[in-house]
Amino acid sequence: MNQNLKHKIFLLLKKLILIAVFLFVFTFLEIYWAMGSFSERMSSGCLDCSFFDDAYLMSVFTTIFLTIVFLFLTLIKNKYLQIGLEFICLIFLWFLWDYGIFVDRESAWSTYLLNEEIMYTLSFSFFPILVLSTVMLVALHYILKKL
Repeated sequence: MNQNLKHKIFLLLKKLILIAVFLFVFTFLEIYWAMGSFSERMSSGCLDCSFFDDAYLMSVFTTIFLTIVFLFLTLIKNKYLQIGLEFICLIFLWFLWDYGIFVDRESAWSTYLLNEEIMYTLSFSFFPILVLSTVMLVALHYILKKL
């Protein structure tokens, strides 16, 4: 194998690992920041499941899925489009996880309408999602540019 190919594979692996680590850490932080107030409430789907377990598994699934998506998005040459699509993917997936936690740990035990669930989830998660997704994407692209 020639040196150039080895170097490209090494850089790809570094990018892959870096993206995965960023996604895991920031997803875990976002879930705890946005939905941490529900950490002491029981899950309606699994009475023995802890909030930590839920946050950990959601972070793992997000890491696997979005690492693949972000890797494909690196093929887009227009950086603004690439970052915009990454931002949309993060917002959508994080909001979906937050909504799932809200439904599982709060609204399943009460009577909420769908629009109320969405509004409550939005009120809890808007700021954490906005801040953490912005910080993550700026830091990730800054570091990836240095590679």
